[in-house]
This record gives sequence, structure tokens and C-alpha cells, in this order.
Amino acid sequence: MSVADTIRSKLRDSMQLYDELAASLTEASLQRKLPDIRSNRVGQQIWCVVGARESYARAVAAGAWEGFRCSMTGPDCESISAVREALLRSREEVEQCLVAQTPWSDVQSGFVLALLEHEAAHQGQLIRYLYALELPIPEGWKSRYALS
Repeated sequence: MSVADTIRSKLRDSMQLYDELAASLTEASLQRKLPDIRSNRVGQQIWCVVGARESYARAVAAGAWEGFRCSMTGPDCESISAVREALLRSREEVEQCLVAQTPWSDVQSGFVLALLEHEAAHQGQLIRYLYALELPIPEGWKSRYALS
């Protein structure tokens, strides 16, 4: 397996974890935030994940950073169906982009790796949200990160 194939596989695995998380959330849980500390809402965490997917896919396609933009609106962050749809759509955009743009230049590779890093960073944040808010932890997350 090539390095590019390995990276694509890791991104697919990461994006699947988000799909699994979204399947476990409710509209009420999307609106929750960490108590007693500065934080945003669970839905806003997902907004950032979707926006990064969309933005990095554009950057890979263009070979240059074109800024951060997210198709999700504020109300979308409070709708579980909108969250699931945005995660699926952004996942498909990334997967199509990574196949269409091969082989990757060094610049494109940097964007792909930055996306993978961003996905993992939000997973770490969301694990803290799941614990602190006593939300159910999806099985895939438990397995991937040895959570209980």
C-alpha cells in the first residue's frame, strides 16, 4: 500500500468515526457545551470539522489555501439531520478530491495531512465533551482510543 493510500485509509477511518458519533447524538446534545469553562457547543465542533473538510478539499484541488469556509449555518449546528448530511457530504467531497488529485504535490500532501491532523484534534476535544457531558461514547471511538 502506498503512503497516499494509507493516508486516504486513515482519513476514511476518521470520517467514519464522525458518522458514528453523529448517529449517537441528539439535537439536544448538539446544543450542549462544557460546563464551567469556556467552550463552544457540540454542534459547533462539528461545524468546524465540516468546514475544515470543505476548505482543505478546495485547497487540495486548487493547490493553494483559499481560506476557511463552511457550508453549515448556525441553525444547521442544532439539527441532527443537517449535521449528518453535512458530515456525509463533506466526506464525499474529500474522498472525491483525494482520488481526483493524485498524485499529490508536496503542497497538496501538506493540506491532506493538515486535514487528518484537524480531524484527530477535534476527536480529542469531542472525547472530552463526551465524558464531561456524560454522552454515550460510540463503540468505534471506544475501540480506536481505548475509552471506557
